[in-house]
Amino acid sequence: MPNAAAATVPEVMPSRYPIDAFLAEIGDVPWSMEPTDIKRKSRDYYWYSPILAEQLKDKYADVIVTPRDEADVIRVVKSCVRHRIPLTPRAGATGNYGQCVPMEGGVVLDMASMNQIEWQKPGRVRVQAGAKLFDIDTATRPNGFELRMHPSTKRMAQIGGFVAGGSGGVGSVTYGGMREPGNILAARIVTMEEEPRVIELRGDAAQKISRAYGTTGIITVLEMPTAPALNWIDVIVTFDDFYESIRFAQAIALADGIIKKLLAPIQWPLPENFTSLRAYCPDGKSALFAMIGEMSIESFETLLEPFGGKITYKVPSEDVASKIPLYEHTWNHCTLQMFKVDRAITYLQVLYPHDRIVESVAEIGAKFEGEVMQHLEFIRINGLMTASGIPVIRYRSPERLYEIMDAFEACGIRIANPHVITLEDGSRYKRVDADQLGFKHEVDPYGLLNPGKMRSFMPAEQDVVR
Repeated sequence: MPNAAAATVPEVMPSRYPIDAFLAEIGDVPWSMEPTDIKRKSRDYYWYSPILAEQLKDKYADVIVTPRDEADVIRVVKSCVRHRIPLTPRAGATGNYGQCVPMEGGVVLDMASMNQIEWQKPGRVRVQAGAKLFDIDTATRPNGFELRMHPSTKRMAQIGGFVAGGSGGVGSVTYGGMREPGNILAARIVTMEEEPRVIELRGDAAQKISRAYGTTGIITVLEMPTAPALNWIDVIVTFDDFYESIRFAQAIALADGIIKKLLAPIQWPLPENFTSLRAYCPDGKSALFAMIGEMSIESFETLLEPFGGKITYKVPSEDVASKIPLYEHTWNHCTLQMFKVDRAITYLQVLYPHDRIVESVAEIGAKFEGEVMQHLEFIRINGLMTASGIPVIRYRSPERLYEIMDAFEACGIRIANPHVITLEDGSRYKRVDADQLGFKHEVDPYGLLNPGKMRSFMPAEQDVVR
């Protein structure tokens, strides 16, 4: 795998920060300066990008701190602010943009031990930020509910990281992205000040921490909406024509009476790399990967008839730790499946125009045949049904990659650039009105939270983080 293991274990070098004083002040809060821990927990999946792989290869924390509760977080924050030590929150580190890579060293705050479910009620659950999404669903399903959406990394990802770094996923075809109103109910955060405050952000105010990479407060608790837990059917439908798979997926997406959780048309040869499901992906065929409510499967099959697709796989979904789920072949897991056999690739994140999805996909296909391999995931954005996409790119150079981005935009396809580390330069089409920059000035006046990720921010002290 072309991941962080390719980097050498960092040597323990003298820090530019007073780490000994910091460790003395945080008392019995667990910490580690073991080189293997430093390397592993200063990383996420940024190596999907050859540009970020080069840019971030030598960025390491000085110490990994693992708080057990909110009181530990406050103790760590006080010491970091006193000594002007940067702090970078870390969740499951399944993101792809270097969100939790400590650009200025200092402390990486590993939230994994804060993983408790505080309570659950019909339609909502309140959990600590380090709870894994898989574990949340395992706890809520017996009571008839599940999370509305999750990334393809559900089995590894933590809820705090998903909210702070994600945008949508499996379930977004029904519920939209993370930033749709109602998809975050509340967030409890600790501020980065001499006297840290604990703030509860409810409703729209919670968007101040959504996809902000932990730059606008340390998330300790989240209150999230849940949906009725249904029996899902995993389906693979194969097509001779990739564009016909998109048309069918769009028809299902727009059929309000058909209950769905995932609709992902995938262009051949990408299915060639799906080892565990290869038997259901014939050579040369594009495929639609879908999760359909059990009550809707007959309607799904009826709607398929005029589109000429063939169902090759139809089984009840099993979301268990011991089995690779169907959704781990969609979203950015599709890229990962190809990385296993071909390291000379990278990817983009795009949003197709809702009123000409097939046409724009076809334009790119004609311009970059064999160089750009497309797959889509249908998603609601601002009430409109459209499709996100994570096309796999045969990588040549940064210059060629940006030529391809320009061509996408010329076709009316928006780019969320995954080859940059700052909020402003990345996911432009997912920005919201929440004043994240202004809020950062309120909660992190010295710019110690994950420095380098919010380009527009200027700290109160220009020499805080050198």
